[in-house]
Order: sequence, then C-alpha cells, then structure tokens
Amino acid sequence: MITVSDYTLYWLIFINAVAFAAYGIDKYKSMHHKWRTRERTLLLLAVIGGSAGAWIAMYFFRHKTQHAKFKYGVPVILLLQLIALGWLR
Repeated sequence: MITVSDYTLYWLIFINAVAFAAYGIDKYKSMHHKWRTRERTLLLLAVIGGSAGAWIAMYFFRHKTQHAKFKYGVPVILLLQLIALGWLR
C-alpha cells in the first residue's frame, strides 16, 4: 500500500530531477544564445521541492552561482525545507 510519505518521496525525486534538468538546460541555452528560462521559474522549482536538485545543478553546471538570489536563496530554501521535513516527521 502506498502512503502519503511514499507520494512525498516520489514527488521530491521527480521535482529535484526536473529542477536539475531545468538548470542544465538553461545553462546550455545561455551558452548558445537561445531563449532562456525565467529566473522566477528556476526559483519556483526550488520552492516547490526541487531545492536540492537546483543547488546541486548550480555547482555541477556552474550556473547562477554569482547571482545573490540564487547563491543565497536556494540554500536558504533548502534549509527551510529540511527543517520543515524534520518538523513534520
């Protein structure tokens, strides 16, 4: 039987993979002078649960690491989500 915590885990795996891919795609687009993903969208992916994937992607792809709202914002979002996850358990 699948529980709510199973769905939460599936969601976190999915959204972190999506966030990682989105940052990678945006980096590719920036290097090839293509139409880019909005910063708001990239941050939204972090807020809805993809903060770990976003943070890893930032350093894996070396993308958005000099922008303060990403450099400090994504780790803060991740920290708040970890605190909330610990509190809910």
